[in-house]
Amino acid sequence: MEAQALFQGTGRRKESTARVILRPGSGQILVNKRALDNYFPRETLRMVLKEPLDVTQTAAKYDVFVNVEGGGVSSQAGAVRLGIARALLKADSNFRSALRGRGLLTRDPRMKERKKY
Repeated sequence: MEAQALFQGTGRRKESTARVILRPGSGQILVNKRALDNYFPRETLRMVLKEPLDVTQTAAKYDVFVNVEGGGVSSQAGAVRLGIARALLKADSNFRSALRGRGLLTRDPRMKERKKY
């Protein structure tokens, strides 16, 4: 049996952590074993998540499997976006300039500020 190419990437944002696996396929996206539309019902979050695939024009070339935990839905979408971008970079290093130009390879350093009372 031939081994299929798998590309892994990890993304973090606020308290969320996403582990992403890209596999050559038809463009299916599963988040925590659920369809993308079921996990992220808001269209804006789905757009954030798909941005690396749209920039590199690879939305229909890879199946994306995501395991994400922690934080809220917005920070989870940001973590998945960074994970997808890093996995795409492992798949093809020529994507670096396109992803870097849109700021998709930079982790957002903003965290919750501590209480001061």
